[in-house]
Amino acid sequence: MAIRRILIADDEDSIRWVLERSLSRQGYEVATASDGRQALELFRHHQFDMAILDIRMPGIDGLELLERFLAERPDLLVIIMTAETSMKNAIEAMKKGAYDYLPKPFDLDEVDALILKASKANQVREQVCLLKEELREHYQLDRNIIGNSPPMQKLFKILGRVAPSDATVLITGESGTGKELVARAIHFNSPRLGKPFIAINCAAIPRELLESELFGHEKGAFTGASERKAGKFEQAHGGTLFLDEIGDMPLELQAKLLRVLQEKEITRTGGSRTIAVDVRIIAATNQNLQEKVREKSFREDLFYRLNVVPVALPPLRERREDIPLLVDFFLEKAREELQVDTRSCSKEAIGLLQRHDWPGNVRELENAIMRAALLSPDPVLSPADFPDLQGGAERREESLEDLIGSKLRQSLDPVNIFELDNLYELVLHQMERPLLRIVLEKTRGNQVKAAEILGINRNTLRKKLQVLGLKAGRGS
Repeated sequence: MAIRRILIADDEDSIRWVLERSLSRQGYEVATASDGRQALELFRHHQFDMAILDIRMPGIDGLELLERFLAERPDLLVIIMTAETSMKNAIEAMKKGAYDYLPKPFDLDEVDALILKASKANQVREQVCLLKEELREHYQLDRNIIGNSPPMQKLFKILGRVAPSDATVLITGESGTGKELVARAIHFNSPRLGKPFIAINCAAIPRELLESELFGHEKGAFTGASERKAGKFEQAHGGTLFLDEIGDMPLELQAKLLRVLQEKEITRTGGSRTIAVDVRIIAATNQNLQEKVREKSFREDLFYRLNVVPVALPPLRERREDIPLLVDFFLEKAREELQVDTRSCSKEAIGLLQRHDWPGNVRELENAIMRAALLSPDPVLSPADFPDLQGGAERREESLEDLIGSKLRQSLDPVNIFELDNLYELVLHQMERPLLRIVLEKTRGNQVKAAEILGINRNTLRKKLQVLGLKAGRGS
């Protein structure tokens, strides 16, 4: 928005008169005040785009006015006028948030140039704000991260709490679950929006080059270092650094990373000068870092430094109910990016997609949908459009362990397990009861045969039947 309304505060009548006359002729709406208190009253009852304040005024001086104005209107453009030959007051004003200063005496061309410069800066600032809003909207936590299942609702709650903070986050999950997408969503919903989001894959860069990529290097630091280079930490200053596949970082580099996280400063390879960095760290891995700590292949102190807020992404097979939503999302994406006609998915195709295990998770599903949308001649996708999924056409049966694990996870999700002290016994009893009942039904109550099938002593079986409250049936 262009500058329209300007407040001028100066105890010199001639300065106020000259500025008001000149700016009014150019179409600006101008209000004037002869001291700080009058300026404060005008500010509180009118909306101004800019204030031009003399630094020396009776009552409230220009620096105090500057602080009060910006406390209520951080977006207000303030120019400080000073007759001091020293730069001390001008520097103080800039530190307190003034847009610029105007030394007295000045000519009107200087004023016009300064206001024009401020107007352009204001327009750029508004464009930046609009871009920030667009980015924030694009990376809304529930816009690109799709799902209504209980695991996803739990994830949204965690992300909603952690995004506005500056806490270090460790994202875990299988390949293809969307770890970088979650990292970007955290960044773009944080106060660091508008600052850099820098990603680096620790597994994709040779170990001898990874240190230079992270911390930068000085000219001549090694063969081929023909010029100074800033590393990812410097590039991410003020923003977020995403360390993907952190579990593949070499041990010797883990020690240097830990020191950077503790000291918040880096030293370029081949250099001696320390450089302060302000960076939020989000790390991700598809490995079990606790197991790597036990194996001594990952530093325990670094693990705890990274694992401030753990975020675990569920595999797609544990949230099959989200697949129809994901299908719709990817079909819309195919329409926009591949310029294909609007597609939909038949119930039979959705059923096939929901029965597949998706070892590549959401990434694999996206590829399957985009490929089918591009190649299918029909507006409605059918199972025939997913030939790669039809080998065991109807997906192989889930193992008993998978089924039990899935049901157990659903049962325990709403429970605070930290309040229990007999979970193992409780779960075992619930699993034993149906098992014994089924075996006794199959053996028509023959306990001897049932004990033989179960691989336990007959007396043990009798005791279990009593404890679990099951009817004993016939003895032989």
